[in-house]
Amino acid sequence: MGDGLVQARGLSKRFGEFEAVRGIDVDVAPGEVFGFLGPNGAGKSSTMRMVACVSPRTGGTLQVLGMDPDVDGPRIRARIGVVPQLDNLDAELTVRQNLQVYGRYFGLSKRHVRGKAVELMEFAQLTDRADDAVEPLSGGMKRRLTIARALVNDPELLLLDEPTTGLDPQARHLLWERLYRLKREGVTQIITTHYMDEAEQLCDRLVVMDGGVIAAEGSPAELIERHATREVLELRFAPEDRPPADAFARVADRVEELPDRLLLYTADGERTQAEVAAAGHHPLSALVRRASLEDVFLRLTGRTLVD
Repeated sequence: MGDGLVQARGLSKRFGEFEAVRGIDVDVAPGEVFGFLGPNGAGKSSTMRMVACVSPRTGGTLQVLGMDPDVDGPRIRARIGVVPQLDNLDAELTVRQNLQVYGRYFGLSKRHVRGKAVELMEFAQLTDRADDAVEPLSGGMKRRLTIARALVNDPELLLLDEPTTGLDPQARHLLWERLYRLKREGVTQIITTHYMDEAEQLCDRLVVMDGGVIAAEGSPAELIERHATREVLELRFAPEDRPPADAFARVADRVEELPDRLLLYTADGERTQAEVAAAGHHPLSALVRRASLEDVFLRLTGRTLVD
């Protein structure tokens, strides 16, 4: 199928009558950071589980590291690292022991895992907590340890399922820096995330999934250019003075009406703001911002909450 580390054609996954993944094509090149975005139930986790060789595909073809998961699952799992959505560390063990015990699962020698644990604790900035139990660690520390543990076998491919969910901004940015470092070292990464800024920061390419299919694919910049405009003008009006959305159809490429504001998608937000004022509209506030991946995501998948 080619030289990609992960290649899928017509990949599908069915649970009874429900088809979670509906015939998608995916290519992940060596050394890149590839992202899966989508609302709950879009099929992201089902796809990741197939790539991780823990859930068999229903249809289509899939190659991971040039091998078929149905035939070579153990060999593939020995060469990948997995960071699950929820930390599953051994709370009774120390930081060091979590790394050493996990390394032994891969058949690595005691001498090797002792040295590897020291290296990974430094990478995760946990050296000073080496002999502390896991339970009292902060959420950010536990997340860094989970990522470090996934690297104990020097994986060629790292799968990260929502790696920074629930972390404060400082912990998130520290994890981003660690993931940047792995990319510089040539580790291919596949990430699912609900944070659009995270996807923009980390991903070379990504797909937006919705309803088990791929709605769009490209780099963050390409997706913004293709599905949004360069800038967005946000207007807030008093309820009694709010004009209808179609009043701005002539000054914007697209107008989106939200309960608390109007979004005017345009190439030049300041010029559009001047045109709004010239037309006699006087909002309570006006904000010009750069269009983001979140604008693309919401346009493709909608604003309706999915449980």
